[in-house]
Amino acid sequence: MSVSDWLSLLAICCLGAMSPGPSLAMVVRHTLSGGRSKGIVCAWAHSIGIGVYALVTLLGLAVILKQAPIIFNGIAILGALYLAYMGVQALRSQGGVSDKLTAGPSSRALIAARDGLVISLFNPKILLFFLALFSQFILVADSITAKGLIILTPLVVDGLWYTFIALILSHSALLPALRKKAVLIDKLSGVVLILLAIKVLVTL
Repeated sequence: MSVSDWLSLLAICCLGAMSPGPSLAMVVRHTLSGGRSKGIVCAWAHSIGIGVYALVTLLGLAVILKQAPIIFNGIAILGALYLAYMGVQALRSQGGVSDKLTAGPSSRALIAARDGLVISLFNPKILLFFLALFSQFILVADSITAKGLIILTPLVVDGLWYTFIALILSHSALLPALRKKAVLIDKLSGVVLILLAIKVLVTL
C-alpha cells in the first residue's frame, strides 16, 4: 500500500466518522449526561466495534476476491452506489450534527462502554460502509502491514474523532461553534463520498 492509498483511506475514514448518526448521538448523550470521561469511554468502546467490522470485512472480501472476482466486482459496484447514496443524503441534510447534540439521563462508565460497543456492532450501515470502502483498498493490501493499517486506521480515527467530540462538549463555549459548522460538515462529506463512489466505479 502506497502513502497516497493510505491517505485516501485516512480521509474517507475521517469523513465516515464525522457523518452524524446514532453513534454520534450515543457519544453525545453519555458526554453530556456523565461528563468527559464517560464520553471518551463510549468513544473508544465504539471504535473497538469499528475495528471488529474492519477485520471481518477485510478477511471476507479477501476470500471473495481470491475465489470469485466477479462477485467481488459486484460488491464493489453496490458499495459505490451506496457511497453515492450516502453522499446525496449528506448533501440534502438540513439538521446535521446539530440535531444530535442533546443530553440524556446520567450514565456510568460500564454502561457508556456497553452502549458504545453495541451501537457500532449492531449498526448495519457500518457494515455497508466498510464493504463499500474496503473494496478498493483490498486490491493494494499486499502485506501484513497494509492489512494492519486498513484495520487500525478506521479504529483509531473513530476513537480520536469521538474523543474530540467528548472534549468539545465538555466545554460549553465551543458547542455553538460546532452547531454552526454542522451543515458544512454534511456538505463536505457528501461531495467527497460521491467522488469516492465515482473513483471506485472508474477503477474497476
